[in-house]
Amino acid sequence: MTDERRTPDGERDAILAALIPVVHGIAATFGPVCEVVLHDYRRPERSVVAVAGSVTGRRAGGAMSEIGMRVLARGDEAADELNYLTRTGNGTLVKSSTMVLRDSTGAVFGALCVNLDVTAVDRAQALLGALAGGAGAPADLPTTAFGNDIDAVVDAIVDAHPLRRHKGWAELDRAQRLELFRSLDARGVFAVRRAVEQVAARLGISRASAYSYLSRARAAAGPDPGPTEGADT
Repeated sequence: MTDERRTPDGERDAILAALIPVVHGIAATFGPVCEVVLHDYRRPERSVVAVAGSVTGRRAGGAMSEIGMRVLARGDEAADELNYLTRTGNGTLVKSSTMVLRDSTGAVFGALCVNLDVTAVDRAQALLGALAGGAGAPADLPTTAFGNDIDAVVDAIVDAHPLRRHKGWAELDRAQRLELFRSLDARGVFAVRRAVEQVAARLGISRASAYSYLSRARAAAGPDPGPTEGADT
């Protein structure tokens, strides 16, 4: 009988299963300021296989974050992202590392993520910095969309985009609309199933318009295909 572990999915399942104790071991080592999340990117809408700790509010069966979308969009070219700082929607300062998981062929299929709540450390550093004349962590760190529902993550990314925050869709010129779709695409939003339809609804445009702008954004380096009927709905 064929060993199921020799199939691509069987091998990936075995790797994930082997890492579950590691998830809990790392979280136990660092204590309550630590959260460790194991992701299976074969199912973006419920990518969280296991989680220990609670920094971003993740739970098993939850969706991938904005960071996961970016990794998914890069495919097998994705690389580990280590020791980066970000903020959650409620202002928590988080130091994170995202380590991609590969099978024996080198294909990326998941990630092991470690999130540390360093808010208290930042406050202490800011206090010491004020006493010594220095400064703490930069105030303009990006806010990352974490959530257990993939739709909420997509909505948060769209709403947080600078072009979206400062202008409505009707106020954007053609170049800005293309830039909005190019930027969302680069951040991995459209790697998620049904994301084009969801972005269209969030922007208040038709699905056909959204697909048209995405196509044009991806082909921006080539000849301009010109306007598409209904594209500015």
